[in-house]
This record gives sequence, C-alpha cells and structure tokens, in this order.
Amino acid sequence: MKKAALALSIQAALLASLSFNVNAQENAQEQDDAKLEKITVTALKRTQSIQDVPVSIATMSGERFENTFSSGDDILSLAARVPGLYAESSNGRVAPRFYMRGLGNSDFDLAASQPVSIIMDDVVMENVVLKSFPLFDIDQVEVIRGPQGSLFGRNTTAGIIKFTSRKPTSDFDAYVKAGMGSFGLVNLEGAVGGQIAEDLNGRLSVLDQSKDDWIDNAFTGEKDALGGHDESAFRIQLAYNPTEDLDILFNYHDRSLEGTSSVMRANILTTGSNELNANYDRDKVFYDDGDNNPQEYDQDGWSLNVNYDLGAYMLTSITAMENADGRSKGDIDGGYICAEGQMNSFCTADNRNGPGFIPFGAITEDRLNDLEQFTQEIRIASNGNDQLTWQTGLFYFDSSFGVESIDGFFGATEVFHENTTWAVFGQSTYALNDDLTIIGGLRYTYDEKSIRVGKQNENGFALLIDAASIQEYAPLDVDDGQWSWEAMANYTIDKNMSVYARLSNGFRAQSIQGRDVAFEGFPSVAEAETIMSYEAGFKTDLLDNTLRLNGAVFHYVIDDIQLTAVGGNGNNVGLTNAGKGVGTGFEIDSEYRVNENLTVTAGFSFNDTELQDKNLLISTCGSGACTPTDPLNEDGAAYVDGNPFPNAPKTIFTATARYSMPIADEGELFIYSDYSHQGDTNLFIYETEEYKTDGQFELGLRIGYVHYDLDLEVAIFGRNITDEDNLKAGIDFNNNTGIVNEPMSWGIEVKKNFF
Repeated sequence: MKKAALALSIQAALLASLSFNVNAQENAQEQDDAKLEKITVTALKRTQSIQDVPVSIATMSGERFENTFSSGDDILSLAARVPGLYAESSNGRVAPRFYMRGLGNSDFDLAASQPVSIIMDDVVMENVVLKSFPLFDIDQVEVIRGPQGSLFGRNTTAGIIKFTSRKPTSDFDAYVKAGMGSFGLVNLEGAVGGQIAEDLNGRLSVLDQSKDDWIDNAFTGEKDALGGHDESAFRIQLAYNPTEDLDILFNYHDRSLEGTSSVMRANILTTGSNELNANYDRDKVFYDDGDNNPQEYDQDGWSLNVNYDLGAYMLTSITAMENADGRSKGDIDGGYICAEGQMNSFCTADNRNGPGFIPFGAITEDRLNDLEQFTQEIRIASNGNDQLTWQTGLFYFDSSFGVESIDGFFGATEVFHENTTWAVFGQSTYALNDDLTIIGGLRYTYDEKSIRVGKQNENGFALLIDAASIQEYAPLDVDDGQWSWEAMANYTIDKNMSVYARLSNGFRAQSIQGRDVAFEGFPSVAEAETIMSYEAGFKTDLLDNTLRLNGAVFHYVIDDIQLTAVGGNGNNVGLTNAGKGVGTGFEIDSEYRVNENLTVTAGFSFNDTELQDKNLLISTCGSGACTPTDPLNEDGAAYVDGNPFPNAPKTIFTATARYSMPIADEGELFIYSDYSHQGDTNLFIYETEEYKTDGQFELGLRIGYVHYDLDLEVAIFGRNITDEDNLKAGIDFNNNTGIVNEPMSWGIEVKKNFF
C-alpha cells in the first residue's frame, strides 16, 4: 500500500456514503488498494505471472516470510508453511532434509542426495550443508512442486525451492532491522543499495544473530549448557550495466555458524505409544558425553551472472563456486550410562543409565572437509512474445569433499566423495491460438560419482583391543546417463481463469553411501530412480481480482525409488531401492483481499504415498524398544510393502490473516497471524506405534504499528505461541530417542526503511 493512500481511501469511502460527488478519485484508489498484487515467478527461467505458468507453485515473501523467521529460526521453519512442503533435520541448523508431495530423503549423512533441489540466486546448492545458508534480505521464495527434469535436471524428482535475494538498483534504498526476544535472542539485519558509479550499482546485506544457551545438562550439573547459536552472514552484489545490451551481476556471500546441533532426548517415547512421556523435559537433557552437542560451520561462495541481449536472442551465463567446512557432534543415545564405580544423584546401585533404559552409549562427530562445488550454465533464449519462444543450454557441475565420521569407539574414518555432471537441455513454448499454449522440454544428463576411503579408525579404541582392523576398500565408481522431459498445455478460459495439464519425467542420479565404512561396513549404492508425474490444475483471479484460488491434482509413479535405511538394530545407514513408489494427492492455494484492511490466505495439501515392493525388508528398531506394526520375518526385519513414504505428512494446512486499522493519515496498527497444521506422518520406512505423529500445529502472531512518513515499523512477535511440544524426528537404533520443535518465543522488532 502507498504511504498515505490507504488512509485517504478509507476516508473517501466514508464520505461517499454521504455524498456521491466527493472524492471520486480516492474511491477509485480504494478499489485498486483492495485488489491483490500481481506475483511474478521464474519457474520456467523466464519472468512470468504465476497465473500464466502451468506448474503448481506457491510463493512466500514480505510480511509472511519475515514473520516466519523473526525468532531466529533457520530454513527448517519452512516446514508445513506451504502446502505439500515439509522439512526436518537431525543436524541442527545445517543439513536440512526437504520433502515435497511426500517425496524426500531421510539420510542424515553429509553426503546425502535429495530429490528436492535448493536454488539460491540461480545457483543449485547440492550439498546438504549448502542448503542451510541463512535467509535474509530475501525478495521471494518459490516452491515449485513436482519433477523439474528439463530445465533443472537430476535430483529434482520432488520439486524445487528457489530463493531470490533483493537485487541492486540505481535507486538508493536501505533498511535496518533489530529484534530482541526470548532466550536472549538478538537479531540484527540490514541492507543498503544504490548507485556506486555510472553503470555500477551495488547492494550489501548483512545478518548477525545470536541466541543464548537455555537447556540445562542435568547429568553434569551445567546450567544453560546448550540450545543457542551465534550466526553471522553477509552478501555483496554488484550490478554492472555498461551498455543497454549487457548486464553483469556479481554475488559474493559468506556465513559463519557456532551453536548446538540437534538436541537428542532419550526415551521420551514409551514403548507402545507416540505420546511424549515423563522423561521429556524441554529445559533439560541428561548427557554424559558429546560436549553438549557443539556445531560450527563456515561457508562462502560467489557467482557471476551475465546476460547479453543479441536482439532476437538473450545469451545467459551463470558461473558459481561454493565452499564449506564444519563439524557437528552429538550424544546420539540422548542420555547417560554410568561409568564403572561412578556414584552420584543419578548413578546409584539400582540405576546405571537413563532417562529410561539405554543399552549402550553412542557419540558421533561428523566433519565436512574442503567442500568445493563448481557450476556453469550457459543458455540462449528467444526474445519477445512471438508465437514460438524457446531456450536451450548446457550445464556443468563438479563437486568434491570429504566426510569424516568420528565414533567414540571406532575412531575417525574419512571418505572422499566426487561428483561430476553435465547436461544439455531445451524447452519451447508455442501458442496455438490466443487461448491455448503448449510447452515441451527435453534434457539429457550424464552423472558420475565416486568415493575413496582415506584414513580408518584413527585413534580408535577398537583397534587397541582388536575389535576392529584396517580394511581394504577399492575405489567405487558409478555413472549413468538419462533423458528427462516434460510436456504442458495451458488453456485460458477467460482473462481471470486458466486450466493446465502437465506430464513430467525426471530422475534422481545414483547415490553412494560410505558412512558404514566407519563401522567396518561396506559402502552401499542405490541405482537411479525415475519418476513419471501426471498433473492437472487451475488458476483463477476472482471477485474483481480480490480472490486468487489455484489448485492442482497429481499422481506419480517412481521406479526404483531410493530409500535410506537409517538406524535399526545395527545403527546402519544403508541405501536400497524399492521396486516402486506411488503418490496421489492435491494442493490448494488461496489468497483473499476481503477489503483494504483485511487479507487472508489458506492452503491445503493431501498426499497419499505408498511403497510397492513385496520383498523389501528393513531392519527395525534396536533393543526392542519400539513396537513394529509391519509383518516381520524370522530375523525381526519388517516387510514394508504398502507403507507410506517416511516423513510424508498426509495433510498440511496453512492459514494467515492480516488486519490493519489506519491511524489518522500517518500510519496503521496491524495484527498478523499464521497457522500451520501437519497431519499424520510416519518417521521411518517401517511403521511402529511410537515413531509416528497424529497431527501437530504451530501458531504465530505479530502485532505492530507502521508509520508511513517515517517508513518505520515496530512490532511484537510470537512463535509457537501455544507452546506445542511436537515430535519432529526420531533415533531408533538404541532407545526411543526423539527430537522436538522449538519452544514458545516472544520478542520485539523494529524496522526502519530509507529511500
């Protein structure tokens, strides 16, 4: 809304009830202010209205985005904030795992591949650590559902999340945002941009955030031992436009994180139940090891985006480099085991472990060493809006890094990973007439992966007692070439309504998992999975452009779906392929501008997923702590045919509402609230009574005042204001360990804009 237009519009509407001849112009402005804003997206690598793209897309920006992350939460806060999108992690603020339409990867290893691709400022972030770069000074988030195999390539079988930062312009603008809140939260964010010299614009964006430790380690007696973090990041962008035909954008970004990895809590689930029990205390853990689960990561990267207008064609080159290093350590069993002869308030003759029964202790540390990722994309696209438009290009990807796993018993083992990919792709759009448009895309991708085993069992106690030995591991290499394609048709019924149909084929390249080498196991390989997706949808702008209602139905079949069997009675991380996976469902996204003061949004998704493989067996929980509900073989492994995909919420419901009340002609009071509900979710490949959720929700609130002339906003915010305790992940190999959501938090935030 314009600074003073809102107040003037409201006054005009009131006066109009008394006289037909007063303030007609203001009444017209009122009607404009009461309509929805146009949303543009780049899902097809062209800037288009979201209503013109025959793909299921949801977006987040502005107040909705900022409120979600106001309490210092990380990228995982996107979970269940968009229909069909879920996220979780057992690695704290790094290595998030994303799921879309029920499809994702539950592998916690730092080398894991995922079927949801993260793209930041047109650069793919392949490694799970790169996916966790903090979100600040963001212009828009696009959640693009379904396979995107022609323009974006492999490892997009579930979909894409695109983050676009605010770009430099020649006009000066800046903002400063400062927030304080629960648990000692201090959140500082700002940006400044404008013209630096003739033809050169720049923008500097910064983030500095900290939260105090707030969880006690009751076993050691340490107060406020873990739970906090310190994170800083910045982004520098330089836009150089020497001619009307040439645009060059340079982006450099950096991030540093120190804090707590995931907080594992021992036996917070009772055998036979998925309800949190008396062992759960949000403010306490009982760790005998793990140094209170520290975490630290550094990441930096740069990209160079060049666009050269050749008249009839646009030539684009995107070159990028990403680097990262770091470590996470954790008390995986989530509790304590008393040393021989140890006696204190916890360690007595009758109690040698807890909370609950813990058969054996487990502590691990994972290090990401010398990650280097290089990408290069070159594409040429037709200009204009001719009957036929097209784009074609080449893509190259190269990545290398080491994953060092340090076990308290076996010692340190490092596995080196390399991945090289190249692809050629193209897409064409043809307008058959004014109403019907068809789109076709094709891509060929070649992918090659390899692992090499480096040091083994370094400083391991197991070697000293001959419980382990140095193994001979030959280099392991896999490669594959695949075609992927998509075909779409979009039919415009009228200027406010369109329908579309989409067929898309994609694949996820082979995966290699070398984590079990640390425990004298062998690497595992999953063959490439392929997906065929069928989608139909509609997009509408109704009620004089005050109601936007978009929806889609889908059905997909995955052949050789890649699965990661995590934990089980051997605490292994093994890759396998199921014969087939099937998903069916729908999504609804809506936004309604009730009037110039009230805007509401609502979204809903339904996902019905099913594994189809009558012979697939998965190891179940260790130590008999859980209650499998699947049929078991004589060794206790579960037949998982017919099970839903892991971490695939059956339903997701989201809603937001913003109500404003003008104050004279200088500002407004507002109330903003957001709600998210996650339906039934199974946490593992196999099913148990314990590791499933029955429906969880979180509620957020923001109340504030905006002063138009000062461009100033002051607001109080609350996240998880009902203080829900929601189970988000589990660890099953030892006891019933769980990971829960963030607690209720409150704070105040001030934002000042400068123009």
